Amino acid sequence: MSESLTDKKVLIVEDDMIISMVLERMINKLGHQVVKKVIAGQDAIDSFFELQPDLILMDIQLKDNIDGITAMQKIREESDVHVIYITGNSDQYNLERAKKTDYVDYLVKPIQMSHLKKSINKAFAGKMS
Repeated sequence: MSESLTDKKVLIVEDDMIISMVLERMINKLGHQVVKKVIAGQDAIDSFFELQPDLILMDIQLKDNIDGITAMQKIREESDVHVIYITGNSDQYNLERAKKTDYVDYLVKPIQMSHLKKSINKAFAGKMS
């Protein structure tokens, strides 16, 4: 019962290594496990299907020609995994594209611990098992 909001498996998709490390530290402090960190859209898709995380922290601009939203569209074809977008710019075009992937939250960098915690709690609210 007590593990319902903690100890979730998280995939971090972020091409900035420093931000990726900061996010990993935040996730660990919140009591969750980072199963992998990747920097490219195709790696995000492959890692998701291999590891089956409970949550994806997804940057939108990535290192290959598949951005975070496109990667999520591919994942959505087979999964309703929770996703929290993390982006350096909150332009309307990407926001509209992201909405079609049924995200939990859309956070703009720099990410604050309190915002990430709130988003993760939102993702797993009502998922008590």
